Amino acid sequence: MHPKSPPVQDRKVRFALAGCGRIASNHIESVGRHSERAEWVAVCDTDAAALAAAVQRTGARGYASYTQMVAHAAADCVVLATPSGLHPAQAIEAAKAGRHVMTEKPMATRWADGLAMVKACDEAGVRLFVVKQNRRNRTLQLLRQAIGNGRFGRIYMVTVNVFWSRPQSYYDSAAWRGTWEFDGGAFMNQASHYVDLLDWLIGPVESVMAYTGTLARNIEVEDTGVAALKWRNGAMGSINVTMLAHPKNYEGSITVLGEAGTVRIGGVAVNQIEHWEFAQPHEMDQHLDDASYQTTSVYGFGHPLYYDNVIRALRGECEPETDGREGLKSLELLIAMYRSARDGKRVNLPLEY
Repeated sequence: MHPKSPPVQDRKVRFALAGCGRIASNHIESVGRHSERAEWVAVCDTDAAALAAAVQRTGARGYASYTQMVAHAAADCVVLATPSGLHPAQAIEAAKAGRHVMTEKPMATRWADGLAMVKACDEAGVRLFVVKQNRRNRTLQLLRQAIGNGRFGRIYMVTVNVFWSRPQSYYDSAAWRGTWEFDGGAFMNQASHYVDLLDWLIGPVESVMAYTGTLARNIEVEDTGVAALKWRNGAMGSINVTMLAHPKNYEGSITVLGEAGTVRIGGVAVNQIEHWEFAQPHEMDQHLDDASYQTTSVYGFGHPLYYDNVIRALRGECEPETDGREGLKSLELLIAMYRSARDGKRVNLPLEY
């Protein structure tokens, strides 16, 4: 559906930021990189110190109240970098005020909430963008290109590993962390970008079976989980996630095995091509050395590239790469994993609405 809001032309796209915590820096920096086309007009946080720091960094007006910011700031798009469980109500409030919405992952922690967000933005005629910055990683773009060109032939098996470390102090740093209502566990929060790869790269999943456990952290949600997957195209695979790697983040990887190719992209956050072998050569093979990169952050470097797409979409120059419906695909898979783990049985997709 095309929004009723006219494209932004003859001025900068105006963003308002809700939530000035851990991930906010990536957003502030990304708009700064596109300063000729975009600007911050408002920032909001309930924590006075975090708010003051964000005001200083952005030069934008500070608000202690989200409702006040949505009502009064002259923003085209409200960016939600708040605890995950707050995203649905905040997205719906912004949509009703006629603002476009960009939400960090996961877009919601409940399936019904995700559906309600998409519906509210449709009804208000505004766009809903869901941040999936890892899709912009050069390594994953190359893998997607190889799959799209049919280089693997039939894909047989896919394995995704997220072996990271989150100490108890991380969960204790904010009351919302590690809760079902506001955060979600290792699958939903830390690994959601990896869950996104399962559908985005390989295609629709037919069914899933999962186990989750809270093995070492004092939290409501899981610190460890595994899921077995069967895709509609016949491929099988698994996603293995833990926040208990010792002593630091160890691996974020995807391995794809097909009849005519084998690829493993690893490193701490799918940032290194560790194996790339196909039956037939292709000119994209020349770009392997350029694609791998060093990363000090599991967030990668995708946020500025993601913002470029959002800014161009709001200027009427292109369509969004990751809108609300695209965001629902990974949320649906996450909810299916949690339902399987809870009920001890296979869950078939799509979920019933």
